[in-house]
Amino acid sequence: MTDIEEEIKEPWTPLAESIDNDDAQGVVSLLESLDTADAARAIDRLEEEQREKLMTLVEPERAADLLDQIPYAQVVDIVDGLEPEHAADIIEELPSDTQADVLGDLEPHEAEEILGEMEPKQAAGARLLLAYDEDSAGGLMRTEFLAFPQTAAVRDVVENMRANAETYSDFDVQYAYVVDGNACLAGVLRLRDLLLNPAGRCVADIMLGKPLSVHHDMSQEELARFFDDHHFVGAPVVDADDHLIGVVLAEDVAEAEVEAAADDFLKVSGLSGGEELRSMPLKVRSMRRLSWLSVNIGLNVMAASVIAMFQGTLEAVIALAVFLPIISDMSGCSGSQAVAVSIRELTMGLVRPADLFRVLLKELQVGLINGLALGCLLAVVALAWKGNAWLGIVVGAALMINTIVAVCLGGLIPLVLKRFDRDPALASGPILTTVTDMCGFMLVLGFATLALAHLT
Repeated sequence: MTDIEEEIKEPWTPLAESIDNDDAQGVVSLLESLDTADAARAIDRLEEEQREKLMTLVEPERAADLLDQIPYAQVVDIVDGLEPEHAADIIEELPSDTQADVLGDLEPHEAEEILGEMEPKQAAGARLLLAYDEDSAGGLMRTEFLAFPQTAAVRDVVENMRANAETYSDFDVQYAYVVDGNACLAGVLRLRDLLLNPAGRCVADIMLGKPLSVHHDMSQEELARFFDDHHFVGAPVVDADDHLIGVVLAEDVAEAEVEAAADDFLKVSGLSGGEELRSMPLKVRSMRRLSWLSVNIGLNVMAASVIAMFQGTLEAVIALAVFLPIISDMSGCSGSQAVAVSIRELTMGLVRPADLFRVLLKELQVGLINGLALGCLLAVVALAWKGNAWLGIVVGAALMINTIVAVCLGGLIPLVLKRFDRDPALASGPILTTVTDMCGFMLVLGFATLALAHLT
């Protein structure tokens, strides 16, 4: 394998060497030769100090582009390790919504140090966004947008855009907005209309009046539904007095939805500290996993104690040991499906904690059908294996009842946790697993004890 082939295969090796040698040109050349995925992979393989140094070797604009290519968890760690002046230079090159996200995830005093190094106008904009809930329209909006007074002529708008072309090139310009004398949203100006109308015509005559807008405190779920109903690229954001304060893009809302789903998945998987990357320090990764696993030991001991209560029955009918994990796992899977649906509907705003009875009724119907089907299948398997109808009845009935219990609990637990301001994604799984395991073991061994004379 040639040196060039080896560099392509493992680009982080020459990248690390260039960083260690303070070879800024070498760093830029190598990164420009890589596609986005390979660049992200190369940066991920660097040591933490090398990632931070990398951001100081390249121009702030290039550093901001690199931050956009790597996982967000690394972005925060990198910015956290930079000197405030370096961090400020890079953050100023990021979109306003990303600026607020990064600064909001830093310690307050660290964020203030960086804000103190930023240009006053940029810092003021970032502070404005930091005041909003990150999952609201105000937290997701961008403050880079075009707005012109309704008294302006087409000529004025076109000349302004040409004069500020370099600045506006960083904006995601699809529309220009028209405001009245109080900076309230008055209309939307399509760029094509600027080209197709006389230079002296007033923009108030060609704008689309009474445009749809979103309120600054609209939730992420409501925004998702808004863009599902209205296929806009973006929507203007207004405050309580109808002042135009920003623009929220459909792609930013979609990205936030994906991130929220990924966060829920991590929590359900037991990673309570947030996103984990293997480039993170070993101690951090270990503690994030142990925080959930250590609790799970106690929960599993509780479930196993049920087996100990029926030790005699289990010893008498050893075949039951084969079916215990099957019933536990199948019921857990059924319950997890119900948990996923409830969490999703909570996220979308389709159900609320007060909807317990409705959710219970809906899940009970599914549980009865699926429980009966799964119970009959397992009963047939037990009968075919041991030729004992009573064994089939015991394990089949246990799976049927436990499936009904698991599905109903899976649907209700997230709503109950939400009612008490607990995170459904983090706590639902362990609670459901423990209850379904204990209930499943109790049902199998309890029924077997009652029918012991027919099983031995």
